Amino acid sequence: MTAPERPQSGTSTKDGVDVDPTLLGILVCPLTKGPLRYDRAAQELISDEAALAYPIRDGIPIMLVDEARTLSDDERAAAKARRPAGP
Repeated sequence: MTAPERPQSGTSTKDGVDVDPTLLGILVCPLTKGPLRYDRAAQELISDEAALAYPIRDGIPIMLVDEARTLSDDERAAAKARRPAGP
C-alpha cells in the first residue's frame, strides 16, 4: 500500500496552483510583518492587518505592496468576524 500523493509546490490543483506549505509558514506581510492566510481559490495571500491581498502567479507569491490588492469593506468585515475575540 502506498501513501496518497500530495501535490508538489507549483503543481496545478482544481482550485489553482498549490503553494508549498513550508513557504506559507515562513512568509509574512512585508508591510506589517504580520501573518498571512492563503486563499487557494483566489490565489492570494491575505494580510488582514494591512487589508491587502498579495497575488500568487504560477505558484510564486508576489510579495510587493505595489502589486497587492486592497481588500473590500466586505472582505475586511468577514476577516474581522473570523478573528477570535481578544481579552
